Amino acid sequence: GNGDSIYKRLMHAIGRDDLGQDPALAGNDGRAQRQAEIDDAIAAWTREHSAAQVLAMLERAQVPGGKIYTIADIAADPQYAARGMIERITTRDGDALHVPGVVPKLSATPGALRSTAPRLGEDTAAVLRDVGLTDAQIAALRAKGVIDGG
Repeated sequence: GNGDSIYKRLMHAIGRDDLGQDPALAGNDGRAQRQAEIDDAIAAWTREHSAAQVLAMLERAQVPGGKIYTIADIAADPQYAARGMIERITTRDGDALHVPGVVPKLSATPGALRSTAPRLGEDTAAVLRDVGLTDAQIAALRAKGVIDGG
């Protein structure tokens, strides 16, 4: 709550009107100087409640907030799937894999996944040719075990 009015509402919501009404914390500069104290107060409050309870209380207090998602949360969220933010692809080995989609999805140019990632070393020979190595030099590196694949 770095906005002055939001900060006061947040402190009221967590039962710390003493911090919300402290003149030294009326502005963001004062709060920045005592950030650890404020963070500790918020942390103590959040430990007493579930994430759903915290979000409900913040909403009632008109304090912006949102859950911090884990990867598992994102993968299970139907809204992410509906927006195409998680896409199912088939790897070169034939396995199904869920990967992040193209974000943002723009109406005229929504973007798309065009291919899977190359296998390890798949493009090595092409890159080495681009920097001037001959096929014989690349073969020698491969024979010595310096490079693999491709």
